[in-house]
Amino acid sequence: MISLYIDTTSRKQIVIKLKHGNKEKIIKKKLVKSSQAVLPLIEKMLTADKLEIKNLDEVWINAGPGSYTGIRVGLSIANSLSYY
Repeated sequence: MISLYIDTTSRKQIVIKLKHGNKEKIIKKKLVKSSQAVLPLIEKMLTADKLEIKNLDEVWINAGPGSYTGIRVGLSIANSLSYY
């Protein structure tokens, strides 16, 4: 099972976590603009493990509490990834 976790609730950092079997990778990045930074981080993480979006079984997000705009960004990205 391959799971992706997206946390954009903080105004200070973005957290992207990829769990693939027993392996777990985490990327944390200081926030510039979450809407512009999240997708490149996801792509970087998937590419490092030679995976594609279509390989994901689950996409999880942190739904709060936190920044309304940040939560909305995380939900929108998770929703868009679900169409692959």
